[in-house]
Amino acid sequence: MVTLRQRAWSERTAWQLEQGGVHPLLARIYAARGIQSALQISTRMEDLLPPGALKGLDRAASILARAITTERRICIVADYDADGATACAVAMRGLRLLGAEPGRLSYFVPDRFKLGYGLTPAIADLVAQGPEGKPDLLVTVDNGIASLDGVAHAQSLGMQVVITDHHLPGDTLPRADAIVNPNQPCCEFPSKNLAGVGVMLYTLMGIRQVLRQQGWPAAEQANLGSLLDLVALGTIADVVPLDANNRILVANGLARIRQRRCCPGILALYAVSGKQPDRAQSTDLGFLLGPRLNAAGRMDDMRIGIRCLLTDDMGEALKLAQELDRLNIARRTVEQQMKSDAASILNNLDIQSTAGISLYDPNWHGGVVGIMAGRIKEQLHRPTIVFAGDGTGQIKGSGRSIPGLHLRDALDHLTKLYPDLILKFGGHAMAAGLTIRENDFPLFQRVFNELVDQLLPLEARQQSLGVDGAMGEGDLNLNSARLLSDGIWGQGFPAPVFANKFNILEYRLLQEKHLKLTVASGQQRIDAIRFNDTTIPTQDDTLAYVLDINHYNGVERPQLRIEAIVSA
Repeated sequence: MVTLRQRAWSERTAWQLEQGGVHPLLARIYAARGIQSALQISTRMEDLLPPGALKGLDRAASILARAITTERRICIVADYDADGATACAVAMRGLRLLGAEPGRLSYFVPDRFKLGYGLTPAIADLVAQGPEGKPDLLVTVDNGIASLDGVAHAQSLGMQVVITDHHLPGDTLPRADAIVNPNQPCCEFPSKNLAGVGVMLYTLMGIRQVLRQQGWPAAEQANLGSLLDLVALGTIADVVPLDANNRILVANGLARIRQRRCCPGILALYAVSGKQPDRAQSTDLGFLLGPRLNAAGRMDDMRIGIRCLLTDDMGEALKLAQELDRLNIARRTVEQQMKSDAASILNNLDIQSTAGISLYDPNWHGGVVGIMAGRIKEQLHRPTIVFAGDGTGQIKGSGRSIPGLHLRDALDHLTKLYPDLILKFGGHAMAAGLTIRENDFPLFQRVFNELVDQLLPLEARQQSLGVDGAMGEGDLNLNSARLLSDGIWGQGFPAPVFANKFNILEYRLLQEKHLKLTVASGQQRIDAIRFNDTTIPTQDDTLAYVLDINHYNGVERPQLRIEAIVSA
């Protein structure tokens, strides 16, 4: 059962924001998200944090600047998710803008099912033996901070290694030639929430500064702002917290997309998603484009996604986007079967006495376990890890957590209690991946639940939905919906949810699984929709909803998207 949690806000702070020119409705919403001044909601690039405080950036920029000016071979080693793909595209496009010879640039993205995550010794060997010849320099994007053996092996083969990453480090850092990661020890960069693609953008900013000091012609002309569409996509798709710095990156990336000044790959992904880029919102990147891009890494080969983001030919971009769309449909089919299997297991689970959920089936698809973990976490409001086998006697899990449990730290704690249980792991507070032996799954299932039971406070196990109070009758209109839909909302800066009681005037079912309603507040009538739930609310129920826009036949109308129905 979901309870509603009123977000606290200061009337004085909201008033001060209004005096700074913020719309009264937004002022109240921003105040409830900790915004104290108009500067904190600035989307001007001039207010972006400067790169100087990023530890290791000077060293990395010097190495890469020298590689560009001396025409050394550079290989980008990417991750196979949307953040890794966009970071790879930003690195390739950005280095070209800075004057790197295209023939001396290449990229490598591992097959998640054969080679796994991060720069491993096997990947270093494959890159060294690649058709372009052995690179002089490897640059990791969205990975590498845990690649101790892989970095050492690459260096033994005569390659320098620069790591750009954002994942939390372990106790020991790899001995790379340079590391750029805001989460590494002693890094004083104020934002710890950059995605991998954001770290790569900052690395390019550092390289440009070095090259400008050297009088390198391409650096004077390089417009790194042209990469912000890709930065916005990777930042939203990786679900990193949208602090002030990330909101600036996303806002400016969305502005480029709305103006169609983005790469053809993003335009093509919009085309196959059936939505116009002119109305681009942050939710599009997270729920339309991101899943299609991720489908390549989950179901086949992320090189399809990277090629889509790198091509400047719209025809080729459309073909690749259509292939990504096909892979996403296949992913949904696999996910549906896995959900059915998981439901059978969960039916025997006493959720009230279970703190942490672990599931495994040898027939499950390794590329979809992360999505499954997220779905179950949302449904049951418990930290969840879902495993799939790889035929080697080991199983790989992907986990998602809830507020109150730092998942990566919990796994680290387990390794200290049971040193031989987890073979490798890594991740964030809300998401992590790990590998264990198949025979050890029953033990892991038990001890993970026990540890979560110790660490997760009881109050955190009660699912609640944060709401921004009631919306006035005068605000239930298209202008308010447009104002809210243009906001930069996401992880850590959630889209506003309101809670009101309404008169239920009409309702009907759509496709036997959605509920379409017409409701009234005073004299104001408005449409509403509840997805994947046919529960009919009563006049006494409170509806928690997002004020949305329904686009139909070229006409825009305000619409409530119901998030929860709370009984009196």
